[in-house]
Amino acid sequence: MRRALVVGINDYTGSPLSGCVNDATSIAALLEVHGDGSPNFGVLLMTSPSTPVTRPVLREAIENLFAGDPDMALLFFAGHGYIKSTGGYLVTVDAKKYDEGVSMDEVLALANQSRAKNKVVVLDCCHSGAMATPALSGNGTAQLSEGLSVLTASRDYESSLEVNGSGVFTSLLSDALRGGAADLRGNITPGSLYAYVDEALGAWDQRPIFRTNVTSFASLRKIPPKVPFEVLRRITQYFSTPDAEHKLDPSYEDTEATADAAKVKIFKDLQKLQSVGLVVPVDAEFMYFAAINSTSCRLTALGYQYWRLVKERKL
Repeated sequence: MRRALVVGINDYTGSPLSGCVNDATSIAALLEVHGDGSPNFGVLLMTSPSTPVTRPVLREAIENLFAGDPDMALLFFAGHGYIKSTGGYLVTVDAKKYDEGVSMDEVLALANQSRAKNKVVVLDCCHSGAMATPALSGNGTAQLSEGLSVLTASRDYESSLEVNGSGVFTSLLSDALRGGAADLRGNITPGSLYAYVDEALGAWDQRPIFRTNVTSFASLRKIPPKVPFEVLRRITQYFSTPDAEHKLDPSYEDTEATADAAKVKIFKDLQKLQSVGLVVPVDAEFMYFAAINSTSCRLTALGYQYWRLVKERKL
């Protein structure tokens, strides 16, 4: 069982936002299903003004999210964030002085106490980095229980920007979930999400924060792999050892008079592997010329990684 609480708040008195509901709706739709349309998370979407997200409502929803022992519990929040001497807060629609909303330290405590196998907290709000450096810990360092990952849009002293009706951070996050952060097998993890967003934001932009305490990353979403698994699994057939070269000749190229059907099929697989950086031609710029000139192709360092995974029956 995998469940996600996705929250977006626009209607703040005196300081409304325009993109948070759209952001939450987009993230909810992406999390509900994998790239092939199969079910993924059971999503509870809360968007204000349609559902007034007050402090009691949000606090209860977060408690329910982290209750029990689901395989994964994910919280996404888009709205205002606030920071003061007692720490950071997820601002709710009923916010007032000295009661701004749900404390990020409270959220961290609930996530830490949860028996969920994997817990993920994603915040797109100003000062969201306070979630990763809780004030109540006294030492400015987040203490994360096993299986918990935290990804925030900005550092604790930074704003999180909206552009063209969407949060800059969530716009990148959505692209990452659509496949931009997927590995060759189609898996998208908290770590790959951060890597995608971090690379896209410049040195003078808001800086995302990522902290985690996991022994292995669980997949948040899967898309169809860039190369079919059956092709990836044939990599050990084409290369008997990681440093072996696969000898080519013109009969591998289907446009040649000497084309051999079996070799042409192998060559198409090798070209697919080359297109994702697992194979490179030797002494030629392109695979076509490696075949025509009877040279060869070999594995890259990444190719060796996948060769090893196949050899060890992990793929």
